[in-house]
Amino acid sequence: MENKKTNIIIISGGSASGKTTVAKRIANDILKGKSVINLSMDSYYRDFKEVGKDKTKDINFDHPDSIDVELLVSDLKKLQNGQAIDSPVYDFTTSSRLSETKHIEPADVIILDGILALHVEQIRELGDIKIFIRTHDDIRLIRRITRDMKDYGRKFDDIVNKYLQTVRPMHEYFVEPSIKYADIIIPYYEGNEVAVDMIATKIESLLKSRDK
Repeated sequence: MENKKTNIIIISGGSASGKTTVAKRIANDILKGKSVINLSMDSYYRDFKEVGKDKTKDINFDHPDSIDVELLVSDLKKLQNGQAIDSPVYDFTTSSRLSETKHIEPADVIILDGILALHVEQIRELGDIKIFIRTHDDIRLIRRITRDMKDYGRKFDDIVNKYLQTVRPMHEYFVEPSIKYADIIIPYYEGNEVAVDMIATKIESLLKSRDK
């Protein structure tokens, strides 16, 4: 019997736009129990432990060079071919990879989320459906401040400086222009279940078509 192609759904958008929230909501809640997995591009940041904790604040995590594209593409292709992977586990408090990995079995549908997922050609060309989530800049900034202070213990001034020095300019240079590659552009805000359900319905139709 001929192996059916694994579908890759790419969800991109600016930092704190809601990409991971949407991806997890679909994979872990709406389509729970289905052959759907969520893979985050954030897990594939390069290991910067040798930089030193005092200098990690200067790392530009919003530039494509900060992503281990080769490993991510390799893992995506393995999953497409029905092979399990051991995905990196990233520690954002130390800007380094942990020694442990996350074992991921292949699935019929892979939802990949990441700010640069549509910008990087090698990743983009693997996507069957490409989605860009557009969220107002002020909302994204508020979310980022809240998240970084709560989850990573970062100081307000450091978060704002990082946003002004790298996050915003990289968004304008790399992320926002990649919207031209999107098949679907979704305005996202808290409670926009219509958008989430629309994506989930499309993915469910892909799953049903595989069973025919």
